[in-house]
Amino acid sequence: MNISRVGVDIAKSVFHVHGVDRHDQVQWRGKYSRDKWLDAIANRVPVGAEIGMEACASAHHWARELQTRGYHVKLIAAQFVKPYVKSNKNDRVDAEAICETMSRPNMRFGMSRQRTGSVKSWCISGRPRPTRFAAWSASTV
Repeated sequence: MNISRVGVDIAKSVFHVHGVDRHDQVQWRGKYSRDKWLDAIANRVPVGAEIGMEACASAHHWARELQTRGYHVKLIAAQFVKPYVKSNKNDRVDAEAICETMSRPNMRFGMSRQRTGSVKSWCISGRPRPTRFAAWSASTV
């Protein structure tokens, strides 16, 4: 089995994966719990393969985890994945659509934010902060 591209749909407690080889033949479909899916990726997908996810809050965390393990991670905006959903929307079909979206040559991908990047952007930017961050704001100067 030579998986070259994997689409992952991230849910609250269950992750669906869809992997294809370089000829776009389906090699792997699966459903894994939050604590088991990284081990499943490590056991089935060779290091250096592309892994795609819809960009969301937790996707940046999982992208960092996968990058430390040697995978190339691509984050895709949900609006770009939606046209490739073939039938009724569910997690398995979403994982397949993410994998399909990754194969498009002109697709735009996002980059994962580093852990310190999001905090620094709040500190450096001149945007007004909500009042609940007033104490935090004063300590950043």
